[in-house]
Amino acid sequence: QVQLVESGGGLVQPGGSLRLSCAASGTSFSLNTMGWYRQAPGKERELVGTITTGFATDYADSVKGRFTISRDNAKTTVYLQMNSLKPEDTAVYYCKASGRGVGYRDRWGQGTLVTVSS
Repeated sequence: QVQLVESGGGLVQPGGSLRLSCAASGTSFSLNTMGWYRQAPGKERELVGTITTGFATDYADSVKGRFTISRDNAKTTVYLQMNSLKPEDTAVYYCKASGRGVGYRDRWGQGTLVTVSS
């Protein structure tokens, strides 16, 4: 079955950087659009950004210029590079697979916690 496993979360100081990874298995990874989402305490889950099968990226306004999504189809992994982190970036970060590679049924990872605090 499809599995998405996020890693790389942790505690970082404001202004710092982290790189999250999402490793996929059980899917034709290159056929999926991959997305990163986040959910802060007491808030709804929101889109951070996406990367298409053609490597086109799109970002939420709140992270543009600070976050970068990339993918390595050979490693079936999508990455989220987060720079200039702010306390308001604190959230559980999830990856999502969409599209033909998952039978057009969205699949989610379990999430990884990012805490930005001094």
